[in-house]
Amino acid sequence: MHITNENSNDGKHIQRSVFFISDGTAITAETLGHSLLAQFPHVDFDIHVLPYVDSEESALRAVEEINKIATDQGVLPLVFDTLVDVKVREIINTAKAVNLDVFEGLISKLETELDTKATTLVGQTHAVTNTASYKARIDAVHFALDNDDGARTRHYDQADIILIGVSRSGKTPTSIYLSLQFGIRVANYPLTEDDLDDNCLPAVLKPHRQKLFGLMIDADRLVAIRQERKANSRYASFSQCQMELRAIEGIYISEGVPFLNVSEMSIEEISTRILQMTGLKRRIG
Repeated sequence: MHITNENSNDGKHIQRSVFFISDGTAITAETLGHSLLAQFPHVDFDIHVLPYVDSEESALRAVEEINKIATDQGVLPLVFDTLVDVKVREIINTAKAVNLDVFEGLISKLETELDTKATTLVGQTHAVTNTASYKARIDAVHFALDNDDGARTRHYDQADIILIGVSRSGKTPTSIYLSLQFGIRVANYPLTEDDLDDNCLPAVLKPHRQKLFGLMIDADRLVAIRQERKANSRYASFSQCQMELRAIEGIYISEGVPFLNVSEMSIEEISTRILQMTGLKRRIG
């Protein structure tokens, strides 16, 4: 089959295979690659992640897999890699693909600017090089898990931020992401129907008003999420979701709690906006 790297966009979705390859977990290649691919919403990407390609043998197997897809589909796959070993990288570059090495161009520019050579240690991008930073991250994750969903409130004085919102508005995943990525100690508390009926903050939250941050979500989106958990229930009905959201928005406004509509945002975007709006500083870096 003829191999080409050209596509014509006739208004239909284009399909393209993508490989994220790394000598480690592939998280760096995947994160950067997804950020770049998000700029092309008209393309449907078929994602393949190949971590721990850290030997010539594993690189040859990767090339074989890439070449098979290239031949079967008749179009060159895109390959994002964060490979440090030169020999391994050279093998990957022989594949029938559009090779987009994440490090090669950037590292050479940094070496020139810094007037020093980079290390070539496989897996260095994810090495635990700062013990204090790593400990802060783990401690923050433990804190988030221990203070999830209002299960415990006696340690709220130790929290950097307390996320509040209606059930299924994204509090838990946002808490975990903020703690894991930034070492921030996050608690979260769901405002229940009883709380909303009182039209004010629960007593347990009032002493911590300055730490509160509210999550808001569109009713249609909330219904869809709740339907996955309890289909055709009152809990997941549009009228119930709409009532809760109106009530909680009123509390946010009357109590002066900053809040963010997260309906169309990824966890990464939500977390970044929260840091921006609150001025919270990362505990790791």
